Amino acid sequence: MQHRILGDNDCPILEISLNPGERVKIERGSMAYMAGVELQGKMNSGANGGGLGGLLSAVGRSLASGESMFITEAIGVANGGRIGVAPSIPGKIVRLEIGERQYRLNTGAFLAGDSTVNYAMKMQDLGKAFFGGTGGLFVMESQGQGDLFVNAFGDLLELEVHPDSPLTIDNDHVVAWDRGLDYHISIASGTFGFTTGEGLVNRFIGEGKVYIQTRNLSSLASALPIARNNKNNGKGGFGL
Repeated sequence: MQHRILGDNDCPILEISLNPGERVKIERGSMAYMAGVELQGKMNSGANGGGLGGLLSAVGRSLASGESMFITEAIGVANGGRIGVAPSIPGKIVRLEIGERQYRLNTGAFLAGDSTVNYAMKMQDLGKAFFGGTGGLFVMESQGQGDLFVNAFGDLLELEVHPDSPLTIDNDHVVAWDRGLDYHISIASGTFGFTTGEGLVNRFIGEGKVYIQTRNLSSLASALPIARNNKNNGKGGFGL
């Protein structure tokens, strides 16, 4: 799959070139433009295929993880086919090479992937599911071989985890992590865990990589009503 990332780091677009018959999976609703490409909507049923089994699998994924029941497949139908794929949030796009290394993805991280890259839903223990932020009861785990593109809110940083130095990361900043890493979701600190304002954190243990986003959607969502109230009260704000 030939690709290029256009624009700046704040608001990039992933442009994918497709020869006739070539296919890629893209996040539902992410197409910005296309030429010589056809789109098909398919049930998000992973390796289970179509039919009743595929439908039940797609429904199960949607209920357990908050994913859409459907995924879009882009198919090249003419020479020089191309499609521009735009993330729903402003921030960096990064290619992950899938094969020898497999990843687990946070909710909303998937943007596009080779037709040879699939993913399965892996059940978390109830403690992780209860705290949420990484897919609810299930998390997405990559399979196969090829390119997988993820997007972040803000920039996207690659951090190393080593057995002698576990890494603690705010839950809302986690984008993707090595499948082999163990992780534990807990409350950060303080009485009932929230006196520091940090909320939930992931503690990664083992050897591997974690990708984090430099901005936090939950923090932004919390700040917007405050800014609106400040403006209404004559205290400035973000001009909303």
